[in-house]
Amino acid sequence: MQSNAALEYDYSLAKKFTFLTILFGFLGMLIGTLLAAQLAFPSLNYLLGEYGTFSRLRPLHTNIVIFGFTVSGIFATWFYIGQRVLKVSLKESKFLMTVGNIQFWLYFVGALLAVVSLLMGITESKEYAQFEWPFDIVVVIIWVLWGLNIMGLIGIRREKALYISVWYYLACFLGISMLYLFNNMALPTYFTSGGLGSFFHSVSMYSGTNDALVQWWYGHNAVAFGFTVPIVGMIYYFLPKESGQPVYSYKLSLLSFWGLLFVYLWAGSHHLMWSTVPDWMQTMGSVFSVLLILPSWGSAINMLLTMKGEWQQLTENPLIKFMILASTFYMLSTIEGPIQAVRSVNAIAHFTDWIIGHVHDGVLGWVVFMIMSAIYHMTPRMFKREIYSKKLIETQFWLQTTAVVLYFTSMWIAGITQGMMWRAVDEYGNLMYSFIDTVNALHPYYVIRTIAAIMYLAGFMMFMYNIYKTVTAGREIEEEPQFRTPIAA
Repeated sequence: MQSNAALEYDYSLAKKFTFLTILFGFLGMLIGTLLAAQLAFPSLNYLLGEYGTFSRLRPLHTNIVIFGFTVSGIFATWFYIGQRVLKVSLKESKFLMTVGNIQFWLYFVGALLAVVSLLMGITESKEYAQFEWPFDIVVVIIWVLWGLNIMGLIGIRREKALYISVWYYLACFLGISMLYLFNNMALPTYFTSGGLGSFFHSVSMYSGTNDALVQWWYGHNAVAFGFTVPIVGMIYYFLPKESGQPVYSYKLSLLSFWGLLFVYLWAGSHHLMWSTVPDWMQTMGSVFSVLLILPSWGSAINMLLTMKGEWQQLTENPLIKFMILASTFYMLSTIEGPIQAVRSVNAIAHFTDWIIGHVHDGVLGWVVFMIMSAIYHMTPRMFKREIYSKKLIETQFWLQTTAVVLYFTSMWIAGITQGMMWRAVDEYGNLMYSFIDTVNALHPYYVIRTIAAIMYLAGFMMFMYNIYKTVTAGREIEEEPQFRTPIAA
């Protein structure tokens, strides 16, 4: 093994996954922008025949953002963070490098084929779990390879203590492993219909209410262990590194970690209120959703207090600005979700665009902001070049922040309007509005959302351009910056 003083990290895998993160981010947001426009202007559904309809593109959008952009970002940051906090280089183990490269190419090819399958309409029709069983097997293999790499790096580490970020990445690996396996248990219809079905098309091994419970135990916790846990792991590394400030409270980080893991797992049934699911399960989902505020806000407050006495960095460093606003959106999203899980509020919010607003202030404001700022931090250290343009980052920040605010406020208003109109009755107990009345009432808010989506996509394209120019034309730096990322004026 190399001595610690002469240690050189191998960023080849981190670089590859970073490029994939940017590619899938652009594709996912481009399709999302088109979907927003289709709801505002339905004639756009017919531009590409069956391949351009909302119903065909919507699962494409969600899966590219979840399993393309976010998971690529998780892999990219792990292969960067893991080496540094464990004080070991991937190049020290040919086995781990080989495993990592197999993981990358299997993931890249598998993801592209999965995208094509959804575009062709090949789907199990389960939310966030649309892939047919052959793709599920590929996903499991990729995940096992990543787990081997995590455990392998931990096994050969020089740093005895496991930094809190490693805990969160481990939780991401173990949580999604359990969730994905149980929810995607399926049987090919060829074996369930006397040979009349298809070998490649499958149906869930669960049925009815049981299927719904397993699906939303999975669906909600896919958000927990994909959009929350690893992103918290990222900010626990990148904010202290970027600001030069130690984490405010390591005990609070551990308390929030265990609280998040225990409470989140029991909240999924809040997606099934007012359904055939037993009342006690619905109530349990509601109670645990409210309890979820504590560990979620614990992490976010820990991050905000990390900047105690150093708030001037927000005006000086745009990366700190991104990370602090990401934490703020995390707080907003994790109090909004529990509010929506309260039974009386859920009676209005369920099936409305308020839910869409909640999802997107979390994804666009928390997940995407954090992954972009992580890439901004990693790029100069991986490529030894200064970030190309500070002005471009500042413009991107304000454009995307405005877009997120427009997006979620328009969807809040649209959703509450929907819920109230659906429930409104006259003195005889008859519904006051037809469904088309609600559609007409929501049109202005759908237009606002479309504008917001275009703005956000434009900001992401600025991010792409800035990274491209950094890698190809950024001023070379001789020594790696210890804290603040070097950014050209």
